Amino acid sequence: MNFAHPFVLFLLLGLPLLAWWRRRLRLRTAFIYSSVQLVKPIAGLKRSPASRVLAALRWTALALAILALARPRLVEGQAQVKASGIDIVVSIDLSLSMAAEDFVENGQRVNRLHVARGVLKKFIEGRPNDRIGLVAFSGKAYVVTPPTLDHDFLLQNVERLNLETIKEAGTAIGLGLNAAVNRLRELDSKSRIVILMTDGVNNTGKVPPLTAADAAKALLVKVYTIGVGTRGMAPMPYTDAFGRRIMQNEPVEIDEAVLTDISKRTGGRYYRADTTENLKGIYAEIDRLEKTEIEMKKYQRYTELFGFVIAGAILLLLLELTLLNTVWRKLP
Repeated sequence: MNFAHPFVLFLLLGLPLLAWWRRRLRLRTAFIYSSVQLVKPIAGLKRSPASRVLAALRWTALALAILALARPRLVEGQAQVKASGIDIVVSIDLSLSMAAEDFVENGQRVNRLHVARGVLKKFIEGRPNDRIGLVAFSGKAYVVTPPTLDHDFLLQNVERLNLETIKEAGTAIGLGLNAAVNRLRELDSKSRIVILMTDGVNNTGKVPPLTAADAAKALLVKVYTIGVGTRGMAPMPYTDAFGRRIMQNEPVEIDEAVLTDISKRTGGRYYRADTTENLKGIYAEIDRLEKTEIEMKKYQRYTELFGFVIAGAILLLLLELTLLNTVWRKLP
């Protein structure tokens, strides 16, 4: 429920002031006596319960009348909101190297996938009017979620991503990009974007990354590429023969030349994310660069409650008048 004219509700704040003013009027002296002894027998009389009930009915009726003026109404159905015209597919690397724990979050070391998932979720939550899809790849590429406005469903799928989602080993950057571009090719939109996140070098798959980039360019799909991971060495977790978890530094290898070429060919940009804050900043910049101002239309049906509320006010007034002229009638 909401109110068509909520500012009218401020009149309710005036009711206590009006009650105080009426009470002051009643307390004014009506007669002047030469001696208080003349009115001593009636000085201790108290207000009857009937008057309190009648006053409560009157004030409640007045409050309901004010509520009716504010036009309370029930909203029926869901609002239909036009999308912004920007369609985005995020292609995320799930190769085993994403297990490297070279990021820090809340003072603790976490792996690359954990950080990538968290930042991606914030990005999705900040763009409620865009269709966003999700592709995951390692040795092969799979469409996790096609571009959709159902972001609750999308966020659930982002949360389910893990390093065991895809069994095929390797890093097929070309396949990951190609699958994302194919999800956008049939969509009629003002702008089509791919965000490609990887921490490695293309080492498998039948589609070379630059061939997929040329396809994206032909379809007017802009590609933002993100190289995830620190430079130099990164701590990688392993399990030894005794089942113990150990950390071993491994060299980091990201094909920045190819990722930069992909973004340049398609009109996007390449970023290197080597810290959690850096990755958040990259998504914030992409969010800022890919904004489209449009007129959004909202359609809703309302059930007006004005009649019910004003009917309640009238009934209370009628009840007051009835009691005042029957059960609690005053002598003239």
